[in-house]
Amino acid sequence: MIVRILNEGQWTLDDEAFAALNAHDDQIEEAVDSGDEARLTRALTALLDEVRSRGTAVPDDSLADSDLILPDAEATLEEVREWLADNSAGEGLVPG
Repeated sequence: MIVRILNEGQWTLDDEAFAALNAHDDQIEEAVDSGDEARLTRALTALLDEVRSRGTAVPDDSLADSDLILPDAEATLEEVREWLADNSAGEGLVPG
């Protein structure tokens, strides 16, 4: 699966990585529900770090569609709230 981090790039991840990503995703949802911007930033940074550490960077000159797009670490509480609202499946930022 190819994951894009906005304003940064893409990484290829195997399916096994998604259990760890979902744990961070749960923390992001909890931070949004509580309205805690600092907690959101920590959880979002941890999620993105997990993508970078578990994934393999896709070369910039490669054209590949992203299977999943994540906001960058500077995303605000309101921006992430909108991302979550746009996900009609209710699965957070990361499916599964």
